[in-house]
Amino acid sequence: MEAAISLVAKRISWILAAILFLGVGAGDFRADSPQDQAPKNSFSTSSAAGKIDFISRCAGCHGLDGRGGEHAPNIATKPDVQHKSDGALFAIVRDGIPSAGMPAFRALLDAARIKATVDYLRVLQGQHAAFPLPGDPMKGRALFSASAGCSGCHMVNGHGGFIGPDLSVYAGDHSAEEIREAIVHPEQDPDPRSKAVAVVTRDGQKFAGVLRNEDNFSLQVQSLDGAFHSLEKSDLKSIEIGPQPVMPRDYGSKLSSSQIDDLVSYLTRVAQTNAPAVSEQPDSRHDEDQ
Repeated sequence: MEAAISLVAKRISWILAAILFLGVGAGDFRADSPQDQAPKNSFSTSSAAGKIDFISRCAGCHGLDGRGGEHAPNIATKPDVQHKSDGALFAIVRDGIPSAGMPAFRALLDAARIKATVDYLRVLQGQHAAFPLPGDPMKGRALFSASAGCSGCHMVNGHGGFIGPDLSVYAGDHSAEEIREAIVHPEQDPDPRSKAVAVVTRDGQKFAGVLRNEDNFSLQVQSLDGAFHSLEKSDLKSIEIGPQPVMPRDYGSKLSSSQIDDLVSYLTRVAQTNAPAVSEQPDSRHDEDQ
């Protein structure tokens, strides 16, 4: 009998201890858990809170990605919006723009929530990293400039080739996954300007490179050495746009997964460095320029 009573007492003490742990101690445990700590480059607390209001108040007109919709303009990648100060954006959200049909949110959102919404907009604009970098930017820089050969075609901050797009701000409006896909599967790019083109004139001259411009009467080819050639279509014997892109398709096998992550991180860091500077504190001045 005494043994049974002792067992019950022990079980009660275990239950009380568990209750105390869950009610009092668990909060501290969760706060100190590594998986719950915000990693470097993750959403700030403010921008994470602002995401909720952006989705519920702004996305219906501006789109979930901020790039515009049927009723409102692009506020994510449009340069004149990116260059506005935090204070100017704060005032626009607070006071609205009656002439443009944008309502004021001062009655629905307090100052802290408006600032959080602006912080989240900055995330959409690429000025704060939403997630940790997947790899090492310094290793990615070495790959870009040397062994991967990216700089032979692409330029970053004024250095590199001319055939591929300038990638100085490319990652500002492309996710890490989108960048990875562009590296591994360049053939999925629908832009004909990413495809190789071969032109033969009626007198036998041959030009190979990338098609840069075309109209009903002429076209412009940029050859692999960077030179531009403007040609009249009436002088051409044939124009062939190849099914494959100029960019190599073997990076998925040539580079390891971690090396591709390094390249993605390098391009992301470059875009962050080139993002327009923003002020930390909102001011009360309303920027009327749209």
